[in-house]
Amino acid sequence: MEQSRRDSATRDLTTRLASALSVVAAWFLVLAAPATAEPRIALVIGNGAYQSVTQLDNPVSDGELMASTLQAVGFEVTLLVNGTQDEIKRAVAGFGRALRAAGPEATGLFYYAGHGVQSRGENYLLPVDGAIQDEADLDLVAVPADWVLRQLFSARNRTNIVILDACRNNPFETLGGTESGLAEMNAPTGTFIAYASAPGSVAMDGAAGTHSPFTKALTDGILVKGQPIEQVFKQVRVAVLDATGGQQTPWDSSSLTGEFYFEAAEPVDPRELAAEQLWNSVKDTGDPVQILLFLRQYPDARVSNDARAALQTALADTLAPGAPALAVPEVPIPAPAPPPVVQAPVPVEPAGGEEELIARAQASGAQADYEAYLAAYPEGVFADLARAEVDALLAKGTQPAPAPPAAPEISAPEVAAAPQPLVPEGQTITFLTPLSRGFEPIAGRSIAEIIEGSPQYPPVPGLPDSYWKDRQCKDCHQWTKEALCAQGQTYLTSTGEFALEKEHPLDGFKQVLRQWAAAGCQ
Repeated sequence: MEQSRRDSATRDLTTRLASALSVVAAWFLVLAAPATAEPRIALVIGNGAYQSVTQLDNPVSDGELMASTLQAVGFEVTLLVNGTQDEIKRAVAGFGRALRAAGPEATGLFYYAGHGVQSRGENYLLPVDGAIQDEADLDLVAVPADWVLRQLFSARNRTNIVILDACRNNPFETLGGTESGLAEMNAPTGTFIAYASAPGSVAMDGAAGTHSPFTKALTDGILVKGQPIEQVFKQVRVAVLDATGGQQTPWDSSSLTGEFYFEAAEPVDPRELAAEQLWNSVKDTGDPVQILLFLRQYPDARVSNDARAALQTALADTLAPGAPALAVPEVPIPAPAPPPVVQAPVPVEPAGGEEELIARAQASGAQADYEAYLAAYPEGVFADLARAEVDALLAKGTQPAPAPPAAPEISAPEVAAAPQPLVPEGQTITFLTPLSRGFEPIAGRSIAEIIEGSPQYPPVPGLPDSYWKDRQCKDCHQWTKEALCAQGQTYLTSTGEFALEKEHPLDGFKQVLRQWAAAGCQ
């Protein structure tokens, strides 16, 4: 019998020594690993197989779930299950050494699941071998939670996270002085502390063979991309309240000085961002011409199907009853490849010079300006748009030009006549003044009459005749006197002069607006 007891004690000692050596070996690997820009180091402890107090069903599986989750988001994790006091202390000391070696940019995370108690305002984590008969025994056989905070403070790294899924119940209710739940702790600057339940209240362990409500909600939240830590724990609080019927409220306190993301947001596709920005500026206009131009530039963007639906609505609103609907084919959008993980969401914006060049090209409509943009930014955000415009201008240039009118026969050398004014001499151009000269759609009409007219060619190349021919321009534009005045005033600026060279479905109309604005838009 005596020999059997000695053999059992030897096996137990060997097991504990192997466990302690595995913890030391794990920290050695962390310390020996090459440093990265922002190292992430975690210590995870799950205690359930208590020898002298009530055993817990789920802390070990909770610790294993947390360890695998943290590894998935880039943490170097050391996992200790059913740790004794000596093993916990050694693991925490190794955790502190690893953080100090990693440098000030490191992120440290400590997670504990198991029994925890408070006594006289101090919190204690209970090892599985803790045999406590009196409150005074806590300092001797438990691990003070403040000891973990001191290790974090000594590392002086930028970000630390402490997560305590403890207080599953108070195993020492019969001892004088101990209180329910954990006490709120003061943490060093740059620390986020999360508790499974509010200070002074008890957390639930969950059904046997599952996970605690708090750890299950937290591991789900950690894997959501692009959420700062504060938002993660806010959603954890909501999930736990729902899972426990309002009986458990997770708690947290923060002294963080910067943003922290467990999982960074997906990188932004510059072309999709440009498409969304352009669509946001077009979608509320209800202008089918602008929507068609958007679809020509971005036929396969994520928002292009929304644009097609908006185009059908806009055309239905502007066409006469019974007119055929424009068939706009759907373009299947391929699923994007999984993007690489980045450390923080980075907005992508075109450079200022690029925007200036494309704005100049769009204002002028000149092929040379679009080609100048492509020469400077062949892979730029607006490169596809510029190439499409160049192709359209080249195609338009291949169409046969209308034959010029035959020159009248004269017997004497032709003398160029002085240009006629838009209105009779001494008369100011107004909104209602008939114009003395101009192209066929303009001559003899006032601005008020011109806007009731029809375009001379498609506003958008390839637009079927039924959508523009013999239709009034005001059907597609919100032309009011005030809006036209504002438009004319833009032509008086140096930037607006480029737009005067671009063709308009009412030939010469932009020049009319410019002179009207110069006269004060009367």
